[in-house]
Amino acid sequence: MAEERPWVKSYPPGYDPDLRAEGKSPLEHLRKARELYGERPAICYFNSTISYGDLDTMSDAFACFLLEMGLREGDRVALYLQNVPQFVIAQFGVWKAGGVVVPLNPMYRARELEYYFGDAGVRVLVSLESLYRDVASQVVEKTGVERVITTSELDFLDPSSPIPRPLKGCVKEKDLEGLDFMSIVERHWGSKPPFRDPAGDEVAYLTYTSGTTGPPKGAMNTHFNVAYNSEVYRHCWKLEQGDVILGVAPLFHVTGMIAHVGAAVCSGIPLVLFYRFDASTAWEMVERWKVTLLMGAITAFIALMNDPGVRERDLSSFKKAFSGGAPVSPAIVERFESLTGCYIHNVYGLTESTSPTHLVPLGVRAPVDPSTGALSIGLPIPGHWAKIVDLEDRSRELPPGEVGELAVKGPGIVPGYWGKPEETAHAIRDGWLFTGDVGTMDEDGWFYILDRKKDMIIASGFKVWPREVEDVLYQHPAVREAAVVGVPDEYRGETVKAFVALRDEFKGRVSAEELIGFCKERMAAYKYPRMVEFVDEVPKTLTGKFLRRALREREGGGR
Repeated sequence: MAEERPWVKSYPPGYDPDLRAEGKSPLEHLRKARELYGERPAICYFNSTISYGDLDTMSDAFACFLLEMGLREGDRVALYLQNVPQFVIAQFGVWKAGGVVVPLNPMYRARELEYYFGDAGVRVLVSLESLYRDVASQVVEKTGVERVITTSELDFLDPSSPIPRPLKGCVKEKDLEGLDFMSIVERHWGSKPPFRDPAGDEVAYLTYTSGTTGPPKGAMNTHFNVAYNSEVYRHCWKLEQGDVILGVAPLFHVTGMIAHVGAAVCSGIPLVLFYRFDASTAWEMVERWKVTLLMGAITAFIALMNDPGVRERDLSSFKKAFSGGAPVSPAIVERFESLTGCYIHNVYGLTESTSPTHLVPLGVRAPVDPSTGALSIGLPIPGHWAKIVDLEDRSRELPPGEVGELAVKGPGIVPGYWGKPEETAHAIRDGWLFTGDVGTMDEDGWFYILDRKKDMIIASGFKVWPREVEDVLYQHPAVREAAVVGVPDEYRGETVKAFVALRDEFKGRVSAEELIGFCKERMAAYKYPRMVEFVDEVPKTLTGKFLRRALREREGGGR
């Protein structure tokens, strides 16, 4: 059934089901952008810009330094940075020198860094000065890291303008052990490394993820994986000169890597960076740089909706909104559109799929599954295949309407995990990536995700998907954030508990009993939450996903 691609009939006009990539690596995209748009902005950082010409020149300079210090083809270089221009410059420089980029979450602490440095075999570290001083310096000597390069979030600001609010209090560090990134670039300015044309199957990123199961492991995103899915975004989002992308997702995350950097560079358009996500600053950047497109986790959209200054901003340029990384509630989509006039289109993907595998085409409204209330994650992207397989027997494909595990196949799927053949064999078979997400497909090829297999709640023998309960909670006007987990129950085995953050104007006015009753009226008896706990914020990752696991562990682990 998957080979017949029933979703193609639902593609809008202009969608190419057999999209062919124009480049086999992101370096080809950068060379083309330099040639066509060299004087135009590649990066807008608060109050300053970097042109495509300067991005190419600075990444050349950094590549020359890496080769000078002895970087060999395939060596790993870790980037331990926030959303600053140095991230983009460094990654292209690493690729020009033949290296592999290891993007690391700036929230990682010393013990975690030691694991990643060791597992990836990192030789060079590029770090924010403060992160090196406070964290990385504690572990570098215990690992194989040979060279440290530090840099500041202040380096690319316009010196004639005030310090942006998110960077107030930041200072340029002195007397650090590492080399200074800007000094390296200045010293090698104008130098050109030997021309490199990476093969499509060469590894571009080692992107660490918990994967579909087990401890963190490095997904080997190849140059062709990156190039192809960057072009998928350009094609499906209809990116053209005049578009401007807001960098809401962290650049260490596959969304930031592909939907921000990759999509911008292969289209030759600006990417707006602002250090790290802050709702008020995000809207300021939309207004300042005339941003047209925003892609981020649904929690970012919730924060943007609740920013008190949103109604005072000129958002007339803002036309395209996309959300990925976590299930999206129809109620949130409706609320955001009523506030901004912009409809949120769903996107679905994983680190192992190099960002998208499904998305809702621009200008198309996603259907809602009538049996579960789930908003569709979209149609499989051009050049890819998808199917629903039996939860117990992955070899058995299920027909439309039945619930099982989602599996995907196509040019974006990584060849495997770094140094972990057993984990690779578990997750990827015959080119099919088994996602660990439970969903269904309808007759027209629209796919729906119900939840992660591991998040399923079994209450009195019945299966409850947390997302379905969360969607109902979001229909209540008082609910700002909601996360649902199963907690131990002597009688039912597990029972449903909701953690809810209220909108400010409803705090103290809405009770747990009211929310329980609200759900009870709208759900089967075994599904509605028996407990509601109010929290200021639902715990989440830096990329905006709710940490249901942390909530389960706090409550005794559930099953």
